[in-house]
Amino acid sequence: MNQLQNSNSPYLRQHASNPVDWCEWSEEALAKAKAENKPLIVSIGYAACHWCHVMAHESFSNETVARYMNQHFVCIKIDREVRPDIDQIYMDAAHLMTGRGGWPLNAVTLPDGRPFFVGTYFPVGQWLDVLTQLHQAYEHNYPKVLAAAQSVTQGLQTSPLAELADNESFTSTHYEQAFKQHIQAIDFKWGGYQKAPKFMMPVGLEFLLQYHYFTDSAQAAEALHVTLMRMAQGGVNDHVGGGFSRYSTDERWLVPHFEKMLYDNAQLVSLYSKAYCHTKNTYFKEIVQKTIAFLEREMHDPNGGFYSSIDADSEHEEGKFYVWTKNEFAKAIGAEDATLMADFFHVTEAGNWEQGKNILHCTQTRESFAEEHGISKTNFTRWYYEAEYKLFVKRNKRVKPGIDNKILCSWNALMLSAYCDAFKATQRTIYMQSAINLAIFLTSNTMQSSGSLQHVYTTEKVSVEAFLDDYALLAQSLIDLYEITLVIHWLEKAHALVEYAELHFLNEKKTMFYYTSDTGENLIARKYELSDNVIPASNSVMADVLLRLDSLLEKPAYKQLAQSMLQHVLVDVQQHGVYYANWAKVLGRFVYPTIDVAVMGENALSTMHQTQQTYLPTSIFSGGMEENLPILKNRLVKNKTLLYVCKDKVCLKPVTNSIAAVYTIREK
Repeated sequence: MNQLQNSNSPYLRQHASNPVDWCEWSEEALAKAKAENKPLIVSIGYAACHWCHVMAHESFSNETVARYMNQHFVCIKIDREVRPDIDQIYMDAAHLMTGRGGWPLNAVTLPDGRPFFVGTYFPVGQWLDVLTQLHQAYEHNYPKVLAAAQSVTQGLQTSPLAELADNESFTSTHYEQAFKQHIQAIDFKWGGYQKAPKFMMPVGLEFLLQYHYFTDSAQAAEALHVTLMRMAQGGVNDHVGGGFSRYSTDERWLVPHFEKMLYDNAQLVSLYSKAYCHTKNTYFKEIVQKTIAFLEREMHDPNGGFYSSIDADSEHEEGKFYVWTKNEFAKAIGAEDATLMADFFHVTEAGNWEQGKNILHCTQTRESFAEEHGISKTNFTRWYYEAEYKLFVKRNKRVKPGIDNKILCSWNALMLSAYCDAFKATQRTIYMQSAINLAIFLTSNTMQSSGSLQHVYTTEKVSVEAFLDDYALLAQSLIDLYEITLVIHWLEKAHALVEYAELHFLNEKKTMFYYTSDTGENLIARKYELSDNVIPASNSVMADVLLRLDSLLEKPAYKQLAQSMLQHVLVDVQQHGVYYANWAKVLGRFVYPTIDVAVMGENALSTMHQTQQTYLPTSIFSGGMEENLPILKNRLVKNKTLLYVCKDKVCLKPVTNSIAAVYTIREK
């Protein structure tokens, strides 16, 4: 056993029995490399990564390969979810050196961490050849190796921030251009973004929803509807147990990589909740409830918080837990219903995957299927749920994939926001209570007396100084919670997080936030996170948080900072579509009026909840019985519940019900 046996990371512990003499990233490991004059192998992955497991089995469990690695390198294993700061540096290096990246990510560096080679997955023979060549180069051509490392490091240290124009104002033209770039990438037949593999990119789809709200764009509506339906009906959605896999390997959303990530599922709960509020498509609400049920059943820790991921593999086979032969399917359901359900889920003898196995998926709604087959919709719906339950019971007897049970602050903040959005959509009070419970867990366990956060919680221990996404996403989720509870405590907590981030993450020119704190470890580069991906960039989230706090707390300096941040990336927002989608949503907040909705009176909470059942993307809610915010001063009228709608700080005549409020908010 190597040093990883004592790690807090389940992913690292998976490598504890490797013959490779792995250690965790530490000052001691770097000092060892310097003392022995050996390069580092920095191998980065995560627990649910299929190809990480493959390389671990093929190469890191191979005695010959391990012997060579131990003899000529100091070998460091990193869980990218625990140390995203290190992962970001070497992923950026991969893009600089090769133009692409992925996991497993394998960097070979000088003893101080400066990389001179970066790659991803290698078959065992190729990996040994690569290491041999790199060792020979390090020993016999060190000047060339040093020059390569210096060049890459210089690239990593170059600021990505564009020079600011002279306070350029944001216009609807900028917003429209962002949409044009975005819509060009949409696959209107199968949904999502063109070309496989297809990731779900929830923030990009939320931008389409926001854009449709403001502009009534038919293109945006079609792109969103097709994508939401195709993803929900495809094999990436687990039709038996709920929850979405990380991505599809094909354009049709049929064949996933079967790992399930908390961040995907939390954001998809939010996305489908907002889409339901906007469209009232009941299938979207069903997806929300089924996904939450999966998360609570499979990924919730008894002490509070949600686990990071569920593996793609079980019994050393990808997807084994999820797929069915036609015979297995028929036996689970029973002969009477098997033929009909096999037709609905496209289960065949030949299968649609490997070795005659079937990935369940559907290509039409239950209603249209029933009509096409001359069956009562009520009867077919009942048979569907009965079949789903039988399949679930049968599948539950199989060996389950492994779970990475570490609890990450940032990803749990996404889940907190998901509960808030799900409550707005469904009005199920259990979701609001679950949001409160999760907020209590996160603030009690990850927030320190100094005001700082810790990134990781495992078995009642916290570790790793938090990153900007922890602060931004938790602040965002606490504002979300305030807006459904009107409990000022949560808003105060959010504000405290932003104040701490200002102090320790904001750059010298006060125009953007670094990803790491000034109290953290000094790595070879201090990076900004600017581009949105499957998870939105921490800076785009922070910009949105600043705008919301400006409205709630009257902090004009926050709006000015958000404006400066957006100006730095405005060209990218207009040119790079989905990779700046959350920034495009922030742009929408500037281009269209800020809507403050203050609800005051004894029935403030219920009246506000009724209003929030409609999708109102830039409306910011406050209220209650106390005039405890600037916008609430002198708003309370005895024995009345009133809604005050203010557009860009100009308040209109108060209304007395949610229908009138929604009409006023949406009035152009």
